[in-house]
Amino acid sequence: MTIKPLADRVVTKLVEAEETTKSGIILSGAAKEKPQVAEVIAVGPGGVVDGHEVVMTVKPGDKVLTSKYSGTEVKCDGTEYVIVRQSDILAIVE
Repeated sequence: MTIKPLADRVVTKLVEAEETTKSGIILSGAAKEKPQVAEVIAVGPGGVVDGHEVVMTVKPGDKVLTSKYSGTEVKCDGTEYVIVRQSDILAIVE
């Protein structure tokens, strides 16, 4: 199955959270923060959204920084994705 986003939506896959701290302490599942860095998997076509023209500026393969609790989590073929609006993307990570 393939997820094809509509309008200004972007399908992202979260980058795994760090398992250890910089000093070497192993984190439990509850202690890990929700990752905010994600890889763009698919991008909608943009267009007119809520009366405003939206031009998509991200592309598949980009690493992006998203709002902490934004988007909708979906599972497809055993892989978890998060679908967000482009406006929920804070920055492209280079």
